[in-house]
Amino acid sequence: MSSKSFMVGAVLSLSLALVGQPASAAIVAGFNSQTLVRNDDGSTGSVALPFMVNFFGRTYSNIFVNNNGNLTFSGSRSDFTPVGLGTGYSGTAIIAPFFADVDTRGAGSGVTAYGTGTYEGRQAFGATWDKVGYYSGATDKLNSFQAILVNRSDVATGDFDIFFRYGSIQWETGGGSGGSGGSGGRGGHSASMGFNAGTGNAPGTYYAAPGSLQNGALIDGGANALKDREFKFEVRGGVAEPVTIVPEPAGWGMLILGFGAVAMVARRRPSPHTMISA
Repeated sequence: MSSKSFMVGAVLSLSLALVGQPASAAIVAGFNSQTLVRNDDGSTGSVALPFMVNFFGRTYSNIFVNNNGNLTFSGSRSDFTPVGLGTGYSGTAIIAPFFADVDTRGAGSGVTAYGTGTYEGRQAFGATWDKVGYYSGATDKLNSFQAILVNRSDVATGDFDIFFRYGSIQWETGGGSGGSGGSGGRGGHSASMGFNAGTGNAPGTYYAAPGSLQNGALIDGGANALKDREFKFEVRGGVAEPVTIVPEPAGWGMLILGFGAVAMVARRRPSPHTMISA
């Protein structure tokens, strides 16, 4: 991990609605037709999206899938120690279901995969980290999570939805990020989850999930556990809409969305999707 380093870039506005819901399983099948070779800190080249997206006022037709649990626009991102996705963030526009030091070189790890398909009956692009290990080559604990971008050009050109889906989240830190290393995957600089336009804490341009960077918070059994949940973000024409507070999932409380006082809607519904077991 000697060459691990930070990269950068981004812009301005979005309409957001959020759902945090328990899901009957975790990872939707079908977004895995392409894979990254087993690696540490690697990324795809520029991948063509099947539809154009307007993310924070900038239009994109390509995306990068990064091994360390995130998608970026305008360039790849190889940094392995997670950073906060709100105040003080810098870098290319990022969508991060689980920004942490994923290492798929271990024989017991899955690989980072991506591809196009449909989700809720609409055209979609997804990236899947199914049962992946952590640095350095550790597989005693595995994480399953996914990001899916769904075409909503039926609303307006460039509009889309973002879904984060989670199975079991057993580790939070790689050994190069101050964690417990080859076995353990805990402590140190723990994972972050959310997105940022690359504008730091500019109002309306970021979402930093409760529990991000907090030891023990996002893993199974944590105060803000992600296991078996789905989160939905609606990106609409550059307008950021407030979201409503509800008491579940337990422990989430007020969300940090960069909009001032905002909150979260949690709904329960059966999932109609075919799942990969987590």
